[in-house]
Amino acid sequence: MAELFANGHFVDLVLLVVVLEAAFLIGLWRWKRRGVPPGDFLPNLISGALMLLALRLTLAGAGWQLATACLSVAGLAHLYDIIRRWRNG
Repeated sequence: MAELFANGHFVDLVLLVVVLEAAFLIGLWRWKRRGVPPGDFLPNLISGALMLLALRLTLAGAGWQLATACLSVAGLAHLYDIIRRWRNG
């Protein structure tokens, strides 16, 4: 189990679950107009996925530049989500 975490494959699995979750929620919304509208959850989901990707890149030894870029875009997605919610709330 420790190897699964050390080499980053656990992060790959979590990222796959996030992609499947997004596909399911978007599909459900488009098909039945049920659930959460994609615009309400995608900025938050994208932010989290980018943070996971930064972790995966770091574990893979990809260097700090790519991880920093992912974290920067994650921060922007989070900021967009907060501003959008602030205006609607």
